[in-house]
Amino acid sequence: MQREGRPITILVADDDADDRMLIGDAFDESCLKNPLDFVEDGEQLLQYLRREGPYEKLRGEPFPGVILLDLNMPKMCGRTALGVIKQDPVLQRIPVIILTTSQAEEDILRTYGLGVSSFITKPVTFDRLVEVVKTIGAYWIEIVALPPECTTVAA
Repeated sequence: MQREGRPITILVADDDADDRMLIGDAFDESCLKNPLDFVEDGEQLLQYLRREGPYEKLRGEPFPGVILLDLNMPKMCGRTALGVIKQDPVLQRIPVIILTTSQAEEDILRTYGLGVSSFITKPVTFDRLVEVVKTIGAYWIEIVALPPECTTVAA
């Protein structure tokens, strides 16, 4: 889907190269044509969102419309990165979906307490992952209204 003539970017934060590839393939299989960007840990995620370092070229661009966040990553785990995002007045309205192998009730409760929008356990089959991606696309890209910082170019 496009907002103001531009497709909404989806940002995936996951340290596992195979998972990143499968998520990308699932988006292709789902026929979602939105730009899909990847970062490999919580530190890169925050650099991307703050438009720092290698992501400085993104200054002035809309934030991602949705972040898919793994919990278990090196350097800075998803839990810590989520806490930083949701405490930052500039970033806190960006929808974050946890997409992780964890099924731990502690992770579910903690991340909802930090302000996550959804918690999804990674499916074990590719077909199920495609179904999850289609659902994410239908809801988060086609149906919901996103905050303006996710849909318009900054002045």
